[in-house]
Amino acid sequence: MTDRQGNPSGEDSLIARYFKPLATDPGAFDLTDDAAILKALGDDIVVTTDAIVEGVHFLSDDPPDTIARKALRVNLSDLAAKGAAPAGFVLTLALRSADDVWLTPFARGLGEDAGLFGCPLLGGDTVSTPGPQMISVTAFGRVPPGKMVHRSGAKPGDRVVVTGTIGDAAIGLDILKGGAVAAALAGDVAGREGLIGRYRVPQPRNALASAVRDHAHAAMDVSDGLAGDLAKLCAASGVSAVIDARSVPLSATAATLLARGAVGIEAIVSGGDDYEILCAISENRFEAFAQAAELAGVAVTSIGTVIAGPSVPRFLDNAGSDIVLPRLSYSHF
Repeated sequence: MTDRQGNPSGEDSLIARYFKPLATDPGAFDLTDDAAILKALGDDIVVTTDAIVEGVHFLSDDPPDTIARKALRVNLSDLAAKGAAPAGFVLTLALRSADDVWLTPFARGLGEDAGLFGCPLLGGDTVSTPGPQMISVTAFGRVPPGKMVHRSGAKPGDRVVVTGTIGDAAIGLDILKGGAVAAALAGDVAGREGLIGRYRVPQPRNALASAVRDHAHAAMDVSDGLAGDLAKLCAASGVSAVIDARSVPLSATAATLLARGAVGIEAIVSGGDDYEILCAISENRFEAFAQAAELAGVAVTSIGTVIAGPSVPRFLDNAGSDIVLPRLSYSHF
């Protein structure tokens, strides 16, 4: 927008200074228009959107570059679980002020990740707010026609498979909030920082997107908690599952905390912000999937089996007994 003398508005100046350099796709028109063009190139376009809110998804004193990376990466994680290759994103910022000290590292982190994951900025909006800051990203990806992987499609007999490790981010948030785990790791600086890093900067598994597309019957990313998100996938597929809790992959630090009783398995499987891929893969496709994952440099673990029936998925302990979960996942409401 411009004023009556043709001078750019504060919003235009902010966009030109911090975000125009990120708009590298020709269809973004250097952020000078009201819309962008995203060429389909013969593929289906997958669309996903997630917002992160101060005090809910990030803390007010988190480094701005990590906030930017998280905002983009949680959306990239959704694309990966759908088997889609990133194509671009639009950004909405609700800010209390146009603070150079905050915006400079934010834009730098966002630009670095946009380049790293091949997902250029296409446009967006900036607004002021008196309340908590909010960053909303809508990301676009491409898949061959009809090949997007849905939550539905899991079949009895499929393996339940997850990438990476589970529970680190929830433990990292507990540390940042001064919870019990902070005291348990008082002498382990590397362990603390590793868990905090998993909370602040997720690791989307986009390198595995094509393998998910080729081998998975159903998939979604783990954002609200493994137990709750597995329940959502099973409900969409009309099935249930049995999970061996001992098989849930843990980082070395999380495994130590669990063994010491500093954290329970319930918190690990119900905590949010993992941003790993959860998928259902037939027995005869698992080995091929595992080999593709190894080539992509992504660890995958088989943690249970899809079964028939509408019941909530069961998590079993070492004795084969059901683990009682007070909650399945994080919920906003």
